[in-house]
Amino acid sequence: MKIFTLPDGDVIHHFKKAIVLIFAGKRHVLSTGPNNGGYREDLMAVFNHDANPGAGMACVMRDETYEGHMNVVALEDLGLDPEKCSGLCTAASMENASVKSLTYEELTVTAIATAGIDHNGGRAGDPASYYEKNGRFLSLTEENETAATQPGTINVILHISADLDGGTLARTIMTASEAKAAALQELRVRSHHSSGLATGSGTDGIICVCNPGSKLRLTNAGKNSKLGELIGKTVKAAVREALFKQTGLCADRQRDVIRILDRYGVDEDRLWEIYLEGSADMHAGEGRGKLLKADFIDRLDSVKKEEENVERAFLFAHVLDLLSWGLISQKEASHMSAAIFDRKEENTESGNLIRTYMDGLIEVIGRTIDGR
Repeated sequence: MKIFTLPDGDVIHHFKKAIVLIFAGKRHVLSTGPNNGGYREDLMAVFNHDANPGAGMACVMRDETYEGHMNVVALEDLGLDPEKCSGLCTAASMENASVKSLTYEELTVTAIATAGIDHNGGRAGDPASYYEKNGRFLSLTEENETAATQPGTINVILHISADLDGGTLARTIMTASEAKAAALQELRVRSHHSSGLATGSGTDGIICVCNPGSKLRLTNAGKNSKLGELIGKTVKAAVREALFKQTGLCADRQRDVIRILDRYGVDEDRLWEIYLEGSADMHAGEGRGKLLKADFIDRLDSVKKEEENVERAFLFAHVLDLLSWGLISQKEASHMSAAIFDRKEENTESGNLIRTYMDGLIEVIGRTIDGR
């Protein structure tokens, strides 16, 4: 199915679980794809392919190598010459792809994105899961290896209707990557390999395409240029929409105490443990007798999206971030946290700051028990 026609005649198709961009003429391409990756001037198409065979089923390689697998997909599924195309692979559905296009005078920038980040989000500089050595992939830690094998990829095909030299084409990847990271930052997406905010997933890919036959020649794709602005806006909007369509990720979903602070160890199980620790000391008349876990989770669900609790969680998470980034001292973190919770300041370690927050949340949960 043809879904979009670009100003220079290039056409975006959706078929056989893939988004395929067919070129109407000579194009310059910079791709992170395993097949024909790098800088190319001889390609006729690029694509993004959904390799997910279905719920509960493992992806199956159709060749011994990743490159060979993509060549098989190109030839047998998409009818493309494997030597004349480059592709990206993902477990995200092409039904959930987002296409965003902006035009300024004769310049048009189009971003086509698929996205998932719930299980494989990471922050640049997080601990690695493997070391590659001469074609062998050696696991570094069991925990990170498990996280790295979870689905989650943000793929972007970026099309620019202008003539760019090689350096400028490379710069588009830098600007597009910043736009992707900005989209994740604005949604407060967590890393699954550290307590930081995610800047992408561990398997993201990008293909940038420009038109050497265009009368418009551009030499700068940085944020100060109009080209850079259009790249930033289209990529950020496409990534956000693709995340929402694929997993429901949006601002309202993120307004949840657990989602805000889970990267710092605040989750249902830990809160339940703290509740059990304090249940023996609960005073009669407070309505905080020992609950079944199911009842406790029900109470938690009733308070974790309340406005006041969400506000405090966001503020507290930012204090912890500032502390981890080295922008404030432990003393300052304690002072700021005390102000958030309107209680006497305690000179505590960062781990105890988190425990103090959890204790406070348990108190909130306890106050919801009466009359329920």
